[in-house]
Formats: sequence, C-alpha cells, structure tokens
Amino acid sequence: METNKGRRGRRKRRQRFKQSSVRPVNLCHESRYVELRKWLKQHGFKCNSLIPVQFSDTGRGLMTTRAIQAGDVLIALPEMCLLTTATVLQSYLGGYIRRWKPAISPLLALCVFLISERHLGTESQWKPYLDILPTSYTCPVYFSDEVVSLLPRVLRRKVLSQRNTIFQLHTHSLAFFKSLQPLFSHPVEDIFTYDALRWAWCSVNSRTVYMEHQQSPDLAKDPDVYAMAPYLDLLNHSPGVQVKAGFNHVTRCYEIRSMQGCKKYQQTFICYGPHDSQRLLLEYGFVAPDNPHSVVYVDPAILQQYFFEVDKQFQQKHLFLKEQGFLTACWKSVLLGSAVSQDVEEQSLGAAWALCRHLMEENKEAVAKLSRMKVDAGVSLKEQLAVVGCLRNEEHRILGYSVEVIEKIQTKFGCR
Repeated sequence: METNKGRRGRRKRRQRFKQSSVRPVNLCHESRYVELRKWLKQHGFKCNSLIPVQFSDTGRGLMTTRAIQAGDVLIALPEMCLLTTATVLQSYLGGYIRRWKPAISPLLALCVFLISERHLGTESQWKPYLDILPTSYTCPVYFSDEVVSLLPRVLRRKVLSQRNTIFQLHTHSLAFFKSLQPLFSHPVEDIFTYDALRWAWCSVNSRTVYMEHQQSPDLAKDPDVYAMAPYLDLLNHSPGVQVKAGFNHVTRCYEIRSMQGCKKYQQTFICYGPHDSQRLLLEYGFVAPDNPHSVVYVDPAILQQYFFEVDKQFQQKHLFLKEQGFLTACWKSVLLGSAVSQDVEEQSLGAAWALCRHLMEENKEAVAKLSRMKVDAGVSLKEQLAVVGCLRNEEHRILGYSVEVIEKIQTKFGCR
C-alpha cells in the first residue's frame, strides 16, 4: 500500500512539474514592460486585458485576461503611439530629410529614425518601445552562408536577393548618412553601419502594420504604408485566426477586431496573411506548424530534370506559366479538362513520385547537416537552425503526404 502511494505521489509530482515547465510566464512585472505600459498610458493607450506573456511554443505574446467575444475590438492603439513617416518628419531628422535630394524612401526614413533613436539611448523618447524590440532577428538575412545553404533552393535565391537589397540600400544611402553628422557627436560611419541598417530594416519589415498615408512631397514616391505599433506588435500569428484590422478615422486609433473571439487566459492571435512557410520565414523569421497555406516550391532546373522526358514542351509551358504568374499549376491541359492518355498519366504520376522522393532526400540531408551543426552552436545560431529545421520538417510532411496520395492513385489505376 505504501509502495502504491509512493508511486502515485511521484507520478503526481512529475505531472505537476511537467505542467509547470510549460506554463506561460507572466512578463508584466519585468521593468521593460512596466515602462512600456506606462509610456503607452501617457500616450492615451488603455488596455489592461492584454498582458505580455512568455509561451513555451510561440515565445513572447499577448494573453487575454477576459473572454473576448466575436466582433469585439481586441486592441485599439491611439495614433499618438504609432511610429510613422509623419513621426520622423516632425522630428529632429525632418529638416535634413526635406533638404536631401533626391528624396529618400519612406522605408529608409523609418530605418534612419530607429537607428538614430537607438543611438540616443536613455535620451530617446521612444526608449520604452526600443527596449522591447529584438536586438537581432531570425530572418534569413541574418543567417551565415552555411545556414543559408540549408534552405530550399528557391528560398535560398530569395534570401540572397533580400541581402543584396539591404546592401544596396546601405551603399546608396552613405552620402545621406554623412549629411546627418551635425546631429551626432560620434562619427555617423559608426552609427549607420550595415548591421544597424539590417536591424532597422528587419524591424520595419517584420513588425509594422499596413496603414496607408498621404504621400509626403518630402519623400520618394514609394508606397508609404508602414506604421510601427508598440505593444500591438507583440501579437503572434496563427493562420487560422480571422481578424479585421485598420485605422479608425473616427476614434483615431489603429484597431484590430476579433472575428472569432478568444477564451479567457488564452493567447490572443492575429493573422499576418495567408502566407506559406517560406514567406513567413523570409519576412518574419518563423515558421507556423501545420500551416494550411504551406507549399513546396520546386526549382525549375529540378522540374525540367524530372518532367522533360514526359513533356517535350516543358520549357515553353514553364515560360508561359512564369509569365502569367501560374507557377503553382503545371498541367494546363488537365486543368482545362482535356483528355490525357493513360501512358502520359502513368508517366506523369511516376515523374511526380520521383520528384517528391528527390525533394524528401534533399530535406533529410539538410536536417542531418543541421543536427550536426547544432552540437557546437551558440544561442543565436541554435535559434536560426531551429527555424530552418521547422521549415524542413514542414516541407517533409507535405512531401510525405504527396507521395502517399500519388501511390494511392497509382494503385487504384494499376500504375504500380
């Protein structure tokens, strides 16, 4: 009897320990969140029902302390709290931006403001917000060449293109940075570095909400649709969540309205858009598990390798699909309802099966290399490898399902 009681006690203790190890951690009492909430309150923001919490699966996010009904306003951030190009033009940078020709882009204006304010440190009016921004990101532009090599080929090219975009932006902005020297006691070359611009670019790219602004004559004609939204940007993404978001010109607040509601003491999510996993990693630095929008992009060279023998007109069809933006479709004749011979169907299924198996092997090799790299990796590298691993596992799941479906079709029609 004592033995059973002891086992039962140990089992309960283990269960309690397991529950406590995954229990969300309230961040409200951390000084940086105290200061942020105080700063937001001074700027007219009132929201006591959403609190910052560290979750075991998604990391930092917001939890609701009350039940949210469908149609309720989840969060309403006053215009005074938003960081936009209007904020920048009204700041000490405004005169320098207005005088510079050709005009700089809205994106660069925001980046320059973030870098400048971060450099000001305790003197910055935006310090409470800057203190909760990540010091670095898990977006692929932060990856080393070795980690980038673990990404799927199509995504790899996009990452290199994104890297080049930031590099060119920094190179072409050096003269403008130099014009700002009167504002700083330190050399601008030490302030507006490539690393600093990369950080600011990722901050704007991954954390702004979409908000259209009246075109300023002092900025380039690029779309001015950015607004950095302190506290609101702590809301995490979930692909299945439905919300309505936008600036309310009556209340002068950026509002997010929940279309589904949320239970009390649950994490509150929003949806960044119907993005596939590669897009989420490229733009935001994370991968959503079991993403219904996930797709596997196939490099055209690999497609040709597996389908050229099946379809001699592959190159012409691929060019047409690319020009029309239809690369998610490959079999125009089938989609239009045309009859396909049994031989072509069998060859197509066989090629598709072989292609999926090839991509699965690529995934397995990348995951194996990733595992070896984890052994001696530091914290930052481990975070990068973790998101790459999530992407590879997600694609492996999709490919595995595709192989299963193809094999069922082959069996049904006697193609195997």
